[in-house]
Amino acid sequence: MRRLACSARCLILLSSFVFLGTDGVATQQPPSGAGTAAVTGLQQGVYLVFPFENVGSSPRFDWLGEGLEELTIQRLAAAGEQVYSHAGRLAELERYGLPRSSKLSRATMLHAAEDLDADFVIFGKFRASGTSLSIESRVLRVNPTRLLPLTREIGTLDGLMALHLRMLWRTLGSAEPRYPLNFADFSKLQRPLRLDAFEHYVRGLLAGEDEARLRELREAARLEPEWPDPDFALGEVYFTRRDCNSALPWYARLPKTHDRYPEAVFATGVCRLLLGQPDRAEEVFASLQNGLRTSMVSGADLPEILNDLAIARARQGKVAEAQTDLRRAAELDPDEDDYVFNLGLLALQGNDPAAAADHFREAVEREPDNPEDRAMLILSLERAGKKSEAEQERETARETFGPNGLPAIRADAKGDFVTRLDRLKTELDITALRAGLVSGPSTNGPEAAESSDTPAAHIRRARQELSAGHAEAAEKEFRAALAEDPGNAAAHRGLGEIYRRQGKMEDAVKELQASLAARDSAVVRTLLARIYLEQKKPDLARAEVERALKLAPNYAEAKQLLEHLQNSKPAGKKPGGGAP
Repeated sequence: MRRLACSARCLILLSSFVFLGTDGVATQQPPSGAGTAAVTGLQQGVYLVFPFENVGSSPRFDWLGEGLEELTIQRLAAAGEQVYSHAGRLAELERYGLPRSSKLSRATMLHAAEDLDADFVIFGKFRASGTSLSIESRVLRVNPTRLLPLTREIGTLDGLMALHLRMLWRTLGSAEPRYPLNFADFSKLQRPLRLDAFEHYVRGLLAGEDEARLRELREAARLEPEWPDPDFALGEVYFTRRDCNSALPWYARLPKTHDRYPEAVFATGVCRLLLGQPDRAEEVFASLQNGLRTSMVSGADLPEILNDLAIARARQGKVAEAQTDLRRAAELDPDEDDYVFNLGLLALQGNDPAAAADHFREAVEREPDNPEDRAMLILSLERAGKKSEAEQERETARETFGPNGLPAIRADAKGDFVTRLDRLKTELDITALRAGLVSGPSTNGPEAAESSDTPAAHIRRARQELSAGHAEAAEKEFRAALAEDPGNAAAHRGLGEIYRRQGKMEDAVKELQASLAARDSAVVRTLLARIYLEQKKPDLARAEVERALKLAPNYAEAKQLLEHLQNSKPAGKKPGGGAP
């Protein structure tokens, strides 16, 4: 997909989980001592952490703002809490067009937390002067909204790691009055880190240039050779540059217990494809898919993995298996055009231009502003002997993209489009699967059983099931949430998404309108606009997307949809002479 759409699926949620890797079963490192029993009863809520504000006079400590955010996230996850990652927070700010360094109001933080169905927001400030350091943190409870008492710790800069540890433990106690861990047990769950290594790591994450980023991250890895976070970050830098030979050794250093391990494995599979090793890529993607199914959700399928697995198989001539994978991916993600585009390529390779045209037409419907989709549709129609339809599509393309807006599509010397044009997914999102990981009542006791039946818990399980392609189970969980809270905006939105996938557009509209009645949202209005567009109601679509942009003026997906509506020609004769 070429658009920069971002929804809750773009976010990464960290929590303890069991993962079946490419070589077998790996489990999260169990905590020792008395903390073992206590930590199994955690995960009472989901946390969203924002950078701490530097209220001192020295800008050289600005790195600590996001450094304290990152440290808070890591330590919450180590203690068994569910917490949105730094990348997730940045993605949410992007939806609202806010720069990563912006100072946010409590209202904005609360709105972001509501959209993500987080239960608690953690934010704070710090002051560094000479060798002294003071840190303050606050917890904002989302529902019912309440600002909890301030937590403050004072010490020295050299003692930052211990200072923060005590402050976070006290903060958790304010958020969860029956928090089961004493300070000693909480401390045992945390990885000891050198302050200088942590500083280099954070500075590496914040660096604007690759060379500075690599230099800082390498130093962090040197100082803390057993700490896998710099290893993953280094792999990501090289992978972004498509330097797979440099990325693979860093990815290989990640233990299977690390929360980013599935993403490292996925990137490894992508690298194998980029290096021309489809057989090894197939092994990686198949194992990863099976591992996620076993460790997270029974029967779960992730479209990104299925797509790349299909490409690996297609490049080895396993066309039937590839088609099955791509059809499943297209079913799971109804907005993505890449999966049906790849199906069209396989149909062309099989000398079935009529079937290819059907796939490319669906790709155009999913992503009307992609000129490559349109160009392949025209080529397929011409090869199928449908000259008049091809010319009508060409005329529509001239109006949409301009006289020279379509790319030139040529086969290679062997007449093959597939290897050169197939669309590889390079990022893996397992957010919804992670979000549903809560311990069962059999291990957590009556209090945990009660918490697992809250509307928020039902919604997280519903999103997990929906991400896995289990619409019926997801609908059951959304309805359970509505039974507890009839005005729950997230549950109504979830039902709207399910009905849209099932083609029940009127039902989808009703549920999305109910969601908006409970809580206004640019994301929901944009989704509603897309449904109106599918129903051939451009005026209603335009009204919704304009309302979305009033709420979030720089929301990329809404801006792109509005641009498409402005560029679209009025409804008229359907390509192909209007034949059904």
